[in-house]
Amino acid sequence: MTVIIRDEGFVSEDYHAEWVTLASDTDPATLSEFVNAPAIRVEFPSFADGRGFTLGRLLRTNGFQGRLRATGHVIADQYAMARRSGFDEVEVSKDLAERQPEAQWLARADWRAHDYQTRLRQAR
Repeated sequence: MTVIIRDEGFVSEDYHAEWVTLASDTDPATLSEFVNAPAIRVEFPSFADGRGFTLGRLLRTNGFQGRLRATGHVIADQYAMARRSGFDEVEVSKDLAERQPEAQWLARADWRAHDYQTRLRQAR
């Protein structure tokens, strides 16, 4: 069982078509093969493995417009980074969601307001 997280918090699964699943060690040179897929899940084998963020950003930069989901060991503290990298949502295990309740994810849901560049611009 998994939990889907979006800006509005924990939500029910609402996508039931085929997913393309990419491992975190997917060669970035091959991403153009997936640009026309309707939905892509990028695996995060560990919260310390940030390669998935790079893959998400590269997919969006290369024109991917479908649903992009980070799945696996993503923690609430990484939610804003996932969204800024181009992910629409995060999927975690029920166990992880119980250890990091919805309130922790919602605290990071205003991801546009708390990025480094925005804070720099406001300081000027």
